[in-house]
Amino acid sequence: MARILIVDDSPTEIHVLKTMLEKNGYETLAATSGEEGIEVAKAEKPDLILMDIVMPGLNGFQATRQLTKDEATKSIPVIIVTTKDQETDKYWGKKQGATEYITKPASEKELISKIQEALAG
Repeated sequence: MARILIVDDSPTEIHVLKTMLEKNGYETLAATSGEEGIEVAKAEKPDLILMDIVMPGLNGFQATRQLTKDEATKSIPVIIVTTKDQETDKYWGKKQGATEYITKPASEKELISKIQEALAG
């Protein structure tokens, strides 16, 4: 069973994503900031990370860049899940090393499908 780290500053959003993932057989971890997300990723080595962009402190773009450049975490796929839906945001997200980019509210079908693709490599 794959372990997925959800990095989002909204408790509601974490709950929604956690519910979808657990219903589909995934184990979940959560972090409420970019900084905490990086710490948890290094300590727990999840199979995949779902990353919000708009967070206080280290935003999702910065956290994704740090994770994908660090030897300890660069092999973990990062899927950005955010309300930011501009093409420039999507381009920038991929440029930071994100595997996929999903706009909120994410449909369960799209989320699970992107996760399966990312985990399959």
